Formats: sequence, C-alpha cells, structure tokens
Amino acid sequence: MSKYALLFIPAFFSLQAMAQDKKIDPAKDPKTTEVWAPIPKIVTPGNLPQEAPSDAIVLFNGRNLDAWHSVKDPTKPAAWTVDDGFFTVKKGTGNIETNKKFTDYQLHMEWKIPTNITGEGQARGNSGVFLASTGGGDEGYEIQIMDSYNNKTYVNGQTGSVYKQAIPLANANKKPGEWQYYDIIWNAPRFNEDGTLLKPASVTLFLNGVLLQNGLVLKGETRYIGAPQYKKYGPASIKLQDHGDPSPAISFRNIWVREL
Repeated sequence: MSKYALLFIPAFFSLQAMAQDKKIDPAKDPKTTEVWAPIPKIVTPGNLPQEAPSDAIVLFNGRNLDAWHSVKDPTKPAAWTVDDGFFTVKKGTGNIETNKKFTDYQLHMEWKIPTNITGEGQARGNSGVFLASTGGGDEGYEIQIMDSYNNKTYVNGQTGSVYKQAIPLANANKKPGEWQYYDIIWNAPRFNEDGTLLKPASVTLFLNGVLLQNGLVLKGETRYIGAPQYKKYGPASIKLQDHGDPSPAISFRNIWVREL
C-alpha cells in the first residue's frame, strides 16, 4: 500500500462518518418534511373572482329557480319572480330553499336593495340567507341582509351580522341600486348520537370583499326571540327569506356553492 493510500484512508472514513451522521439525523434532511400525497384536485377558477369555479354547484343560472322549492310546501317550486339574469322576492309567498342539502361549503351570492327602497330600521329591504335551514319558517342559522347604508338599526341585526348573535366587524354596504356580494365559508355543527353538541358551527363572511365575520363560533341557531341553542340535524338546505316588511322587494343573482 502506498503512502498516498494511507493518507486517503482517514479522509474516506471521515466522509463516511459524515454521511452516516446525516442519515441518522432527519432534522437536517429537508426531504423528511416533504409531503407528496394526497394530491389536491385541480379546480379551474372563473375569469373573475365572482364567477363560479369548475367544481361549483350553480344554484341560480340566471334563467330559472329549478334548484329551489317553497319552504311552506316543499312539493311546490319557488314562486319568486325571475327576470333577465336575476330573481326577486315575491312577497307573501314565503321563504325558498335549495333542493340539495349541504354540510360544509363555500357560498357566493349577490343581492341588490332596490333604488326606490322605503322604510327604516328592520323594515327596509329586509331579507336573509340561512346557511342551514333546520325547519319551516325562519328556523336555522341566519346571516342578515337588509339596507344598512345610512340606515340605523340594532347592530347585531344589520347586514353582515349573524342575526342576534354577532355584530359585523365593519359596515361595507353599498347604496341602494348597486349589486353587493357575500362570500361565506360555513362549517356546520356536529352532533353526538344522543343529540348533544360535538362541535359548534363557525362562519367566515366577506361583504363586497371586506371581512365581516372571522371564523366566528356560533352559540346555536339564530332566533328572533330568546337565546340561541343547538338542536341536532344533518345536511341542510340553504334558505332565502321572504321577510314580510312593507318595503320594495330585494333581488338576487349569481349564486353558487362549493362543497368542502
């Protein structure tokens, strides 16, 4: 063995030791924190933020209310008025709700207070979207819709509130006659077999791109009178309210949902 080989042997063992040290110390290997599966599904977004992505369920296509039915009589179609690209509450016909039932989802919807709105407080363009309809009438979890542009009312009942539970973080309302939009993330409550609450509901809500509810944990179903409370239910319809106040009716368009 040559003297050069003898010089090489210590260097070789030194490199081998370094390699072994690296192998037995995953904290120094970036590959130990790389996750390669499951691969997220591909979703094609709309050309504009308000346009439905490829995996969305369109609840109003601008032409008909085939995806909805009457709450008063679920065997009957929704009786609200459909115009060119939007529909309007037909007062006195009652609430409408989706044929399909949902659990957790992302919801986009657009609505407009009419230019000729009248009244004040809660009697001015009042409606609501119930993120889960748990029975007839106004049973469920309501996000308030009304004219809150220069219109004073109780703050846990203005637009963007979780009705009678949570004040919105801001008032981002546009003036009557302009289209406004909600983007909502809804996480439905979960229940044990005996009906007790396992996990409460939560909601994140944007109005016209402004955050109004930030992962809010709900105390139960929304109520006009009395404290909120939970009752067990499963997948549920999304419901829109025919409030019954005497002001001119509001309109809706471009409603779609992504199940989560």
